[in-house]
Amino acid sequence: MSNPADDDGQRRRKSTGFFQRSPVSGLTSINDGPSTSAAPKKKSRPASFFMSSSTMLDGEGQPSKESEDAAAADAPKSRSRTLLKSGRPSSFFSALKLQRSAEAGERGTEAASKEPSLEGDTGPHSVPYGSIVLQHGDVQTTGGLFRKRKEHLVLSDTHLLRFKSLARALEAFPSIGSTTRRISSVRHTPSASAGSAQDYFSPTSSDSQAGIALMHVIAVYKLEDGRPFFSVEIAHVDEETDSASSMNFQLSDPHEADVWLTSIRAAAMRARNTDPIPVPQRSVEYVARVLEQERDYDPAHFHIFKVAQRVPNKAAKRASSDDLTKFTTTICYLALGAHKVQLIPLWKSPNRASSSSLAEMGKRTIFGIVTLSSVKVNASDDAFQLAFRFPLRRPYVLNLASAASTEIALYLRRAAEYLRPEYVEQPFLFHLPPGLDEVIVPVEDQTEDHRSLERTLIAHCAAYDIDTSNIRYAVNHDVEDEPQFALLPPASRARPTYSTLEFLAVFRSLRYNKAFRSISFRGIHLDALHQVYDRGGIEHIAWTTRSGVPVEIEGLAQKSLLIQEMQAIAVKSQTLRRMDFSDCMPRKRHDSQSEKQDPGCGVAEALFPLCRRQLTNVDWIGLNGIMLGETDIGYLVHAAVERACHLRALEIGHCGLSDRSLQLILNSTLCQESTLESIDISNNVVRLTPSIFHGQMDHFGYIRKLNLSRTQRTSGPEPLIAPEMMLRWRLEELNLSETTVNEQTIDALCAYLMSEKSNGLRALWLDQCGLTGKDVALLLRSQARSPDQDRRLHLHVSENRLETEHEELVLAIAQGYTPTHLTMQMIEYRHETRFRELVRAITSNTTLKYLDLSKLSLPYDASQETCEAIRQMFIVNDTLQVLDLSGEHAHLEVAKFGIGLNDALTGLAKNRALRLLRIEYQRLGLRGASTLASVLMENETLCELYCEHNDIHLQALTVLVSGLAQNTTLLHLPRMDPDRARSLQTFKREVQPVRSETASTGPFPYGSGRRASASVRRTIASVRDGFVAAAGSRSATSPTSPTATAPAPAPAPMPTPTYTQQDVRDAFRLVNDKWDRQVQMMQGYLERNINLLRGIAVPPPPEIAGGPKGDEGEGEGEGEEDGRRPTTGTSFGALLERAAQDTTPTVEGGDGLAHEAAARLAPNSHLEGEHAPSSPSSPPPGTRTPTPGSPSKDGAVSPSRQVPM
Repeated sequence: MSNPADDDGQRRRKSTGFFQRSPVSGLTSINDGPSTSAAPKKKSRPASFFMSSSTMLDGEGQPSKESEDAAAADAPKSRSRTLLKSGRPSSFFSALKLQRSAEAGERGTEAASKEPSLEGDTGPHSVPYGSIVLQHGDVQTTGGLFRKRKEHLVLSDTHLLRFKSLARALEAFPSIGSTTRRISSVRHTPSASAGSAQDYFSPTSSDSQAGIALMHVIAVYKLEDGRPFFSVEIAHVDEETDSASSMNFQLSDPHEADVWLTSIRAAAMRARNTDPIPVPQRSVEYVARVLEQERDYDPAHFHIFKVAQRVPNKAAKRASSDDLTKFTTTICYLALGAHKVQLIPLWKSPNRASSSSLAEMGKRTIFGIVTLSSVKVNASDDAFQLAFRFPLRRPYVLNLASAASTEIALYLRRAAEYLRPEYVEQPFLFHLPPGLDEVIVPVEDQTEDHRSLERTLIAHCAAYDIDTSNIRYAVNHDVEDEPQFALLPPASRARPTYSTLEFLAVFRSLRYNKAFRSISFRGIHLDALHQVYDRGGIEHIAWTTRSGVPVEIEGLAQKSLLIQEMQAIAVKSQTLRRMDFSDCMPRKRHDSQSEKQDPGCGVAEALFPLCRRQLTNVDWIGLNGIMLGETDIGYLVHAAVERACHLRALEIGHCGLSDRSLQLILNSTLCQESTLESIDISNNVVRLTPSIFHGQMDHFGYIRKLNLSRTQRTSGPEPLIAPEMMLRWRLEELNLSETTVNEQTIDALCAYLMSEKSNGLRALWLDQCGLTGKDVALLLRSQARSPDQDRRLHLHVSENRLETEHEELVLAIAQGYTPTHLTMQMIEYRHETRFRELVRAITSNTTLKYLDLSKLSLPYDASQETCEAIRQMFIVNDTLQVLDLSGEHAHLEVAKFGIGLNDALTGLAKNRALRLLRIEYQRLGLRGASTLASVLMENETLCELYCEHNDIHLQALTVLVSGLAQNTTLLHLPRMDPDRARSLQTFKREVQPVRSETASTGPFPYGSGRRASASVRRTIASVRDGFVAAAGSRSATSPTSPTATAPAPAPAPMPTPTYTQQDVRDAFRLVNDKWDRQVQMMQGYLERNINLLRGIAVPPPPEIAGGPKGDEGEGEGEGEEDGRRPTTGTSFGALLERAAQDTTPTVEGGDGLAHEAAARLAPNSHLEGEHAPSSPSSPPPGTRTPTPGSPSKDGAVSPSRQVPM
């Protein structure tokens, strides 16, 4: 039968030695359990080194009479008595006293004829304290109550024993007598003795003897206390008896102290190798449990070591230099987890007074591996030192000792290299004895994305005790200098900015990383690092580049953390070329009359000196949106005048520049004419003079991007940019939005577009430039090479007066003189007929692939003719792939096509070209959702549909999901979180007045309260009938012939049941649960379609979690259980009725509360959602309101609460 302990040991992986040393390794292996051959030895080993396995003690610690009689009976009669006959006395020499007093005559005869021989004693009562004396001599050790006392120390091959005198030692080890004459008496200077208060073997009688089994010794080290004598301390632990202690002794001769230290270390190594004792399985489980509580347990990186820690004793109040009790030695476990180092108290048996519960685990000391600042291992003893430094704090030094000190140091270095695999040089000092500092510990090579960025980031977050899930980032491949690391806003809505530690975790994870060629912090405020200084150490500073070139910048240690971390990323990465800091430093303009010097934004001070000295490969620095002071401009100018700086971009848009500062910067960058590719001087309070600006820009011949948006110019007939200048460039992007464009500038742009040298142009922005329809038509005809031949160009002409001379624009579009991408947002039409002409022109166009007509404004809702034109556009046009028809819902303006758009959307069923459709803010409601559902059942090309902010309530979402169930091509459909929040917000807003009214009139209708209650009572049946009647009576209205629909006759009143506030809360919960269920079903269908696109076999759809049939779907209509058929009973009124049936009513708000809520919610939760009042507190697009039972990020829906009974 296998040993249960061995079976349990297989459940956890334990550390093994990774190299073998010729001397005995001090690493305590926990991987090897007790072997079969070693089992008898372990079983026969007594609980202590001077107690035999057959000893029985009485209650006072003395050997019992039964054990003495049994030992006497079992002992051979003819055998001479040995030093210990039976049982364990209070001390070793107490047995000799007992024997002398009981058998004085016999023992005297035997003593005269025969010396005690321990080596030849093999009886059952022999004492296993060794037979070979390796070292002995007089030392000064601890006496009772910390009094100094002189004792004789004997080191055997298995034990270290203390005797009161040399005579006592001779009685136990007669072989010492031959060397006694050669031992010179040691004279000690008067000094106070010292020892640990935990000394388990402290003598308690005049003839006492104590000793330490060498196999239990975990460390032997010197005590550097500055006293005139030399101290040696031995730490030992016996986990079988749950005893741990330390002993120290002093010598006046340093050479003799070194001899003792070396001898004890060597003997302890041999003893541990001869009979190794693995860490017990109970201790392994105990330590692993501690690490699991910290969520740091990983079987592949789990190691345990027994160490001794020397810490100040807080209980010691004496300040004398001779009082060693002001320091104490604690023996504990040093555990290495996945990301942390922990000092854990030793395991204690449950039978002891204080058991090691999880509460006691809180006394442990925890440090992150990546906060390690120095490792020092002594060569002469087992002591070593670990220093950890938390950011913005001073180092915390651990003075430890262990026979496995070298292994601990190497394991720590390996763990640090594993967590930071890209670090060429680890940021901590590492000192090992000569010959061992070059030992290379193999590190697991695991291929991960982005050069193990995730692993390093998690390690820093664990070390800094921050939530990893709050840090969000993206890796973009559709940008220049890709891949790009882009830091996103934090996940927490309660704290919109990152903390200092979170920024440090990100910055230090990006050091040395060669996976990214660009890093973007656009829109992320870096205030948490600006003007923050770390005076606790300098190991985090990058003093050299990746190749070892010194970074000779004056006062680098006194710079802020923002400057130090930016410089570290820039100099340690060889592949990084671009860093974008746009809008990351919200600063105010510095007062020039202030006495304080402008500290600057920090970005210019960090990067431009490196560029000037050619210490980094970063040559594209984005500073858009940062207010630059005189200090920042100075750093920029000093770097730009150096031709060897090789700057590729000058991005200083919206930086608060004046005419003087802009001219200074442009003149200084003339030295970069052979490398500068991008210039962005937009949105600055400057006025450009075309003649001067032409002279400056004419020097640059490799400009690819030019942004002059929101820039003023002096008046004059000359164009802002001459055509011959643009022909010299290699333009890919040109932005002139919100800049005055005269006729000469339009002619210059047309001349440039007609040239073959403009074929590389990909984007042209002319938003809000005062263009007419004729100007845009002229640009369209200039860019086209021939009719019906598309050109890859994105033209932006939003917010222009396109209705003026609109016929020229419509004719150019109809004839196919358009690029592949056209954006015309926020166009205001005063006449609907002109918009209808535009739609018909788009219908016949064959070159457009992307069209954005969002936020387009009509004088009234689109007529039936216009909606029919849109429907024909969906049916006929077979080239348009992306279309945006979204409206706008602002506080001062609402732009939408109206209810007729629902009919226009039916044309999508026959469309075979559209891939992406955006139709947001059009208030489609349930009718629009039904139209989209029917379209999805027939359309086979649409891949992405964005339809949020359309008053999609629960009923409409159910209809939409039912249509998705029969579609196999749609890959994206939003979760409708804004619509969900709006629906719930409407519910809360309508219920609140009812609660206030009920509270003022009382729970029961008496007097005026009776009239108020009677005025709000309505039946749920009449509410539902009103929903259907209102939905069926709506129709599109025309401005030329306005019509009004007569209200349907009110149904006869019915008896009204009673509802309470509890019913309202339960109805609110039911809405959340049902919405969660529909979202879960929708995500399942989308995942199915993605798998079909990838060619993955799709199993039958599983049953959606939501309770058994009859729980939620009972009585709600046929077919809701499978999620493919909506019901008419999912309004708030029906849910209130159901909540009243499923719950026990309580007298909380009166019987009229729920009726008033149902009546007020009825018009806002019926079939048509466009009549629901807008909520000013509705969340912005893309946000999600957390609700109970909401689905998690991976789509799983959390269990909903049970209905209270």
